[in-house]
Amino acid sequence: MDDCLFCRIVRGEIPATLVAETDDCVAFRDVNPQAPLHVLVIPRAHVASLNEAADAAQIGKLSLLAAEIARREGHAESGYRTVVNTGAAAGQTVFHVHLHLLAGRELRWPPG
Repeated sequence: MDDCLFCRIVRGEIPATLVAETDDCVAFRDVNPQAPLHVLVIPRAHVASLNEAADAAQIGKLSLLAAEIARREGHAESGYRTVVNTGAAAGQTVFHVHLHLLAGRELRWPPG
């Protein structure tokens, strides 16, 4: 999608602090971090939200890459959270499905 912020990051039109890349996914640091580790993991292909996702493998790859990043950044043992906001009422502000990886502080439950 031409005007999608995350598609533009994938294409290299907008700078981002990349953490990891695969053939299917890109991970970069959130510009407004909510935890010491706050990374967004996105598919290279545009999918507006989880509601539009049709490829289970694509969504699974986001989770696996998040787990790899958490291990690499030293948070696998202490714990981390992954979140996918779907829709405006849930806090989705960029309509390109993305997984938030959060770690490095106590993450209370329930979130909100």
